[in-house]
Amino acid sequence: MRLRRIYNRISVLREERGISRKELAAEIGVNFQTVGYLEREEYSPSLDLAFRISEYFGVPIELVFSTSPMRPLSQEILDYRSKKGE
Repeated sequence: MRLRRIYNRISVLREERGISRKELAAEIGVNFQTVGYLEREEYSPSLDLAFRISEYFGVPIELVFSTSPMRPLSQEILDYRSKKGE
């Protein structure tokens, strides 16, 4: 069975909040190198770890992880607003 590639926005969210890989790792209970592997998409998180990351950032899991390449957050926001009629 071929594994799916998991895309993510961890580095964008981490940089937006001004925290280091080590700080994020301490908050979610992993080694800081694991955060690097995740950001470079060299490692797919367990379901539990994916939820811990999304909960830490306070956003839905689908805004952090995807099985298809992720669009810029600015485009996601524009699309969301246009759907709401803003």
